[in-house]
Amino acid sequence: MFLEHALLPVIDGRAADFERAFATARPLIEAQPGFVSLRLSRSIESPHLYLLLVEWETVEAHTEGFRRSEEYGRWKALLHHFYDPFPVVEHFAPVP
Repeated sequence: MFLEHALLPVIDGRAADFERAFATARPLIEAQPGFVSLRLSRSIESPHLYLLLVEWETVEAHTEGFRRSEEYGRWKALLHHFYDPFPVVEHFAPVP
């Protein structure tokens, strides 16, 4: 299993709109082959900042599967205009 990590800096004053859009977008990623789990959390200290953690069976399930899918185009349309600056996404592997 691999963990996708993204800090999502949502434009001030847009948190409620982002959360509604995310609720619409969530099934798009959950239906992807290789998807395992998703967790979205909001920062207490910086309420405009969200932490997205997505667990995938392989890194390629995210980078080649989801990101090249039609669903990713809809994901982008629903969510990407909320970010400033655009988030950095990294993948993590478990440490034995």
